[in-house]
Amino acid sequence: MFRYRTSSSRHPGAGIHLALVAIPLIVAACAAAPASQSAGTAAQTADTAAPSTGAATQSTGMAGPSSSTGPQGYLKPDALDITAIIPRAPEKGDARDEADRRIFRETRGLEGTPRWAMAADDAKFSPADVLRHFSCSVDVELTPENAPRTVRVAQRALRDTGRAMSVAKAHFKRVRPYLVDEGPICVPGDELAKSYDYPSGHATAGWTWAMVLAQAVPERATQIFARGRAIGESRVVCGVHNASAVEAARVSTSAVMTVVMTTPEYQADLQAAREELEELRRTGPKPDPARCAEEAALIAETRY
Repeated sequence: MFRYRTSSSRHPGAGIHLALVAIPLIVAACAAAPASQSAGTAAQTADTAAPSTGAATQSTGMAGPSSSTGPQGYLKPDALDITAIIPRAPEKGDARDEADRRIFRETRGLEGTPRWAMAADDAKFSPADVLRHFSCSVDVELTPENAPRTVRVAQRALRDTGRAMSVAKAHFKRVRPYLVDEGPICVPGDELAKSYDYPSGHATAGWTWAMVLAQAVPERATQIFARGRAIGESRVVCGVHNASAVEAARVSTSAVMTVVMTTPEYQADLQAAREELEELRRTGPKPDPARCAEEAALIAETRY
């Protein structure tokens, strides 16, 4: 079982607390009533997309939001104008840009720490990986095999949130932070350099999953949203996204999901996932307590 360990000693920078203001439109989301194939679409969707097109390709073995394969989303493509909803991308020299650059430089001090290792692991978004990321927060070991209905509803929702994210990336065309300032990153950067920063694809996927799971297992909503937040923060720790790109991903995802939740199809799929997870939490295997305790500590110590 993966543990967030490195051979390096803790760096003083590991205790930095940099506030990333999220604007989660989730109060109504969590209250929404009831509603399954592969998992991390939106994350890799634009993280490997060519800047000239913003198209969706990925390395997770799952179809992106613009693909004709796999389950379709719940909304029409023009359901929302996401570029009118999220803030404009920071521009060179403005206050938000300067804050992003400062956060990037300061978080380079996390290289070699357990939080850095967690960020590298959070970059993995295959179906099995994304379910593992959320297993502790749901309090059951999730796999594609034991939670297919849950995967289906999240995958369909990711079609919608991922589409909005890709449109915004292509619109704003903001480059990634490590291409502006020098510093280590926790994953290879060559392929990521071909796509844009704003909003973050992994943060979009993580927040989509968090919103779906929190509705399916509302009694674990605190832990689920904390884990979803950490997946976005991991992109900042990793150095491959600016803090503003993670914030924008949460706003975009929350807006799209608020509309997704009004559809009868989503409610039916969510109810199926809720029943599946209720049974799993009664009978399924529990995650490793040591792993979950370490994960919770790392989530609590950083907010970027």
